[in-house]
Amino acid sequence: MNSPRLNLASTLHSLDGRSYGNYKQIRGSYEFGPVTVFIDRVQVDPFASPSKVRIRINRAEAGFPTDITTERADRIAAADFLFRVGNSFQRSKNRNAVVLGRQGQEVLERTNVIIDDEGFEARLLVNLPARGRRILGHLAADILTRDVPELAQAMFVHSNLPGADSGDGPDDRSGGNLREHVQLHRDQLELQNHLGEEGLLAFIGNGAILPRRSGDSDMPMDSNAVAFTSPSSLEHTVTLSSGRRLTGMAIPRGVTVIVGGGYHGKSTILRALERGVYPHIAGDGREWVITEPSATSIRAEDGRAVTGDDISPFINNLPSGTDTRAFTTTNASGSTSQAANLVEAVEVGSRSLLIDEDTSATNFMIRDDRMRALIPADREPITPFVDRIRPLFSHRGVSTVLVAGGSSAFFEVADHVIALDAYVPQEVTEKAHELVGVTSADDTGEAFATPRPRIPTAKALHPSSKTKSAKAKGLGQVQFGKAFIDLTAVSQLVDPQQTTGIAEALEYMAEIFDDQISLTEALAEVEDMLDAQGVDGLTGNRDHPGHVARPRAQEIAAALNRFRGLRLVD
Repeated sequence: MNSPRLNLASTLHSLDGRSYGNYKQIRGSYEFGPVTVFIDRVQVDPFASPSKVRIRINRAEAGFPTDITTERADRIAAADFLFRVGNSFQRSKNRNAVVLGRQGQEVLERTNVIIDDEGFEARLLVNLPARGRRILGHLAADILTRDVPELAQAMFVHSNLPGADSGDGPDDRSGGNLREHVQLHRDQLELQNHLGEEGLLAFIGNGAILPRRSGDSDMPMDSNAVAFTSPSSLEHTVTLSSGRRLTGMAIPRGVTVIVGGGYHGKSTILRALERGVYPHIAGDGREWVITEPSATSIRAEDGRAVTGDDISPFINNLPSGTDTRAFTTTNASGSTSQAANLVEAVEVGSRSLLIDEDTSATNFMIRDDRMRALIPADREPITPFVDRIRPLFSHRGVSTVLVAGGSSAFFEVADHVIALDAYVPQEVTEKAHELVGVTSADDTGEAFATPRPRIPTAKALHPSSKTKSAKAKGLGQVQFGKAFIDLTAVSQLVDPQQTTGIAEALEYMAEIFDDQISLTEALAEVEDMLDAQGVDGLTGNRDHPGHVARPRAQEIAAALNRFRGLRLVD
């Protein structure tokens, strides 16, 4: 009896030169020793989306240590490591037909590689070869019966991994680089939990390399980079349960202002804090830049749509008489867009805001004494952020890290002022307070009230189009029906697969909205599902869901809030 391997190979050889549609004959599962190859979907022509193929090995054959592949967080880290091993193996073989997915500097929960109780699985995209519209069957046989099983062996047989001892048993405590990768992830999550326990917003470890190689690269600067060193007044040391001892700068909750000359590292440190909501791989330079997980970057975003936001704490008494307690526009100005971005972040549970003066609307942020004298308060509808930043913290518990290069307006409301000089930070809080004539941050201000919940209509995510499905278009755009959702200003999206996750989440929420559930309740339901089922749950647990990474609730909400078809219950 012929083996499945020979059957698949002979079928592909026999298809050589035939029309491309005949590839559909190879759908099914095939065994290659310990490896099972599932061909789930075959592309319809050479220019269509690639074929979907899975490779799987059971736990007994894989031989992985159970102590680093059992807990949920460990599985995410181990899957990330195997994902990188697979990509490295493909590059070493110069193989381009089989795509495992893009990798970045962050460790994200993905569908690309899955570890479960039964075994290890990778989801591949395979471009089946053709000349014109004719099958190249002999080449396809090499790809599917040689290259794909070899990839599975390289990724999923523990003894084949970099740094692994070939004598390891499934419960051996050695594991080389994999164990180090998992332990780093554990330590980063423990440090992130430590922030909450200690009332901290973020931690930047001494020795961190924050600058990147260039504006379009996320790789660390490889020369002339200044290693981070904490000012002594903010230095904090923590010993983790692994025994790792870390020292660096702790940013307390409250209001922190970062100042300094141009090109001295202000925006670089803020960018690192934005990315610090995600764990990073060893060698990135930001392994120990850890930010509390709900921190959200806020900026002005002219032209975005706003639906039903209560921006009245910042904008009120408009000459037009528009009710800003439920503000709606299809073309927000700089100030109204930044106000909307802020209240939407707070609505979905963000406890920290990250703001750069360079990307903010000046009239939203400040109004100096001369302008206040010239334009009476009752004739100015905008209450600047500087007047709201303290009550936002004292009444709502929302902290702010603000980069300021051209104004001292926030000194008197700051708990801490950090000055950067050639990427070296110093705390200058006392001097800054002296300059503005205060001895501590001013905690006065009106209460920052909790707005009423926004409740989308049952059809809020059912666009009037025959094509209802949402699709990611790169990192910064989602197509939903005929509409396009612009996410280019949502700076904490780091991977196009997260954008795909957002598209899947919108479709998932379309079935949740019922004229009664609020936006925040729907997001909480999505988060609970993701915690229980993983990212596969977003895709209906399809056998091969494609390549999807888990987005944060903040970015899912950002997409929903920018959808121009969003409608709310009155």
